[in-house]
Amino acid sequence: MSGSELPNPKELEEVRERGFTSRVAMVTALFAVILAISSLGGNRAMKEMLLAQQQASDQWAYYQAKSIREHLYKSQATLLENELGVLSEALNSPSAEKLSTSIKALDDQAERYAREKNEIEQEARKLEKERDIARAKDPYFEFGGVLLEIAIVMASVAIIALSRSLFVFSLAVASLGAFLTLDGYMQFFELPFLR
Repeated sequence: MSGSELPNPKELEEVRERGFTSRVAMVTALFAVILAISSLGGNRAMKEMLLAQQQASDQWAYYQAKSIREHLYKSQATLLENELGVLSEALNSPSAEKLSTSIKALDDQAERYAREKNEIEQEARKLEKERDIARAKDPYFEFGGVLLEIAIVMASVAIIALSRSLFVFSLAVASLGAFLTLDGYMQFFELPFLR
């Protein structure tokens, strides 16, 4: 028995502490990866929101231009109709026909702009819906990222303090942050405090 030594309790404690420290460090690295994914999702949602808003604004400006043209053609047709009504007896038949043809052409143009305007409106509303979806995703990434950052800090403190309870707390906070990040991508359900 003289050849075998009993392990030193201090050395056993150091081995146990190193094991805890390395496990917490690995989990903390995983938290950082999830945080990066959360940041990526948040940035993407913000870009999608801004792009959709810009495109919707462009569509509404285009809609307004079509609307102005539609009203311009309608007002010109109305003026010519009034003129034709006043001057119908004084105008000869070819001049009256020419005026009637012009009125018909103006009415056709006004109708064309009205149809185009409706198509533009539908596209603008679709883009606004895309903007709203991206806007709804953003808070999930923001809160998820904040919770993951808190979890990383708490895990780091757990390593320094060799505190299992702090590590468990950081796991809980990270789990919530990861859940919010996943919900930001998938939109499984809406959390009322994030709308």
